[in-house]
Amino acid sequence: MTGTTRSSGGLDERRKRLLFRCWHRGTREMDLILGRFADTTIASLSDDELLELEHLIEVPDPDLYAALSGDTLRAAQYAGPLFERIKAFRPGEQGE
Repeated sequence: MTGTTRSSGGLDERRKRLLFRCWHRGTREMDLILGRFADTTIASLSDDELLELEHLIEVPDPDLYAALSGDTLRAAQYAGPLFERIKAFRPGEQGE
């Protein structure tokens, strides 16, 4: 299944836009990684985390996927607290 399992109801416009963009990346792999992460965390992200997510959303799929998949050279470019949370995120395992 691909697509959000979370309603955007109750979210401010910024969070709604980010949730949509996380699920509409262009590649299925990135939709699943960022979309599932956003479904679970979007409502509780701080302003700084939202800003970091907005920056990560602009990274081309192949580059971001490589960074999240262990390419240490690329990962260093995007390193930050939210990037590390996304990298470590496993739906259903972390109670997020």
